[in-house]
Amino acid sequence: MSYLGQLLGENEAVVLIARQSWVVLVRDIIVNLVLALIAIGLTLVLIPILPSPWGFVPAILLLIPAVRFVLQFIEWQNREYVVTNRRVIQIHGVINKNVGDSSLEKVNDVRMSQSALGRLLNYGDVEILTASELGTNLFRRIADPIRFKTAMLNEKEKLGFEETVPGATTLRPGDVPNLIASLSALRSQGLITEEEFQQKKAELLSRM
Repeated sequence: MSYLGQLLGENEAVVLIARQSWVVLVRDIIVNLVLALIAIGLTLVLIPILPSPWGFVPAILLLIPAVRFVLQFIEWQNREYVVTNRRVIQIHGVINKNVGDSSLEKVNDVRMSQSALGRLLNYGDVEILTASELGTNLFRRIADPIRFKTAMLNEKEKLGFEETVPGATTLRPGDVPNLIASLSALRSQGLITEEEFQQKKAELLSRM
């Protein structure tokens, strides 16, 4: 079982796995190329000066940028932002793992910002405002941020409006106004229609 699979609760399903855009690797690529060029330059300068095979020793320095980039790529590959049907999970680290999550029930608002370059290359920042003690989670340079934000909002909506099944916990009267407010926000953002809003609102009021 994968590491992510071990984090999932019973009946919890992964909806979307996102990563940072490839643009975060551009700076690392440039730095590693500069280091490689320096190593090549040292090799060309020292070959005529030092006796063979010592002139080629600086060429070993080419391993440094190569190894650095491999490690940076692995770290990028293992940085995941996961939307499930219950929460948003943030995973960092290759060997030592750091995990943080935000319950969708406590998400009050989701903000997204994209620069002109971000819109062109399809990346941006997503900020999650929650009612928990942590308050705010900021995910920088996420690839396809619109899809990520939409997936979160869709799953948050489903949490409040799934059909009641036998044995399921019923809504408390105090929950209904909050759910209606969340529903109204989704309507304002154009994610649901007026007809859907009125239908879900009536369902919630009937379950009080």
